[in-house]
Amino acid sequence: MPLGVADIAFTPTVRAEQERLGSATLYASALSPDRDGGRSLTEREATFLEARDGMFQATVSETSWPYVQFRGGVPGFLRVLDPQTIAYADYRGNRQYISTGNLRTNPRVAIIAVDYMARKRLKLWGTVEISENARVIGLLSTPVAPPAERAIIIRIEAYDWNCPQHIPVRRTDTEHGGEILRLEERIQALEGQLIKAGISPT
Repeated sequence: MPLGVADIAFTPTVRAEQERLGSATLYASALSPDRDGGRSLTEREATFLEARDGMFQATVSETSWPYVQFRGGVPGFLRVLDPQTIAYADYRGNRQYISTGNLRTNPRVAIIAVDYMARKRLKLWGTVEISENARVIGLLSTPVAPPAERAIIIRIEAYDWNCPQHIPVRRTDTEHGGEILRLEERIQALEGQLIKAGISPT
């Protein structure tokens, strides 16, 4: 059985492009029936996913248009329930419900989770079950998060680690140890001193 990512993503047209552009040999082993893997999450993937505070999620509408949306929360908002199942509490946003509507007609989803500081990214393919069961939502919710409207449960079909090439190094304030917040407070204090001295800070 080919690797999970090859089985899903390496369609005949994709393979034709690989052949045309010279990378078919590079990926031939991923299509070998002797290969397996990339379908069940290991401890490495679970640790990575549960440390994320956000991810990008792609769905497809019944008119075949793709839609990408950011989903985020405190680290741990995305839970790994078992080697082939992840889930998260879906919080209320602008109430367009594009992702939710798309998933009602096509449960397939693709996710990219990125660690910008370590320059790592993980791609996931799966199928979604939407639950509005209060108990399930409660199990995925956290005290510091807003109320969730539903739970998104994803059955993993394949995953693939990307190379770090072209991933910019970025750090959140938390990863900087609160440095950004301290600098903002310092700037506000200095502006206050200028105003007291009769000097416009702008």
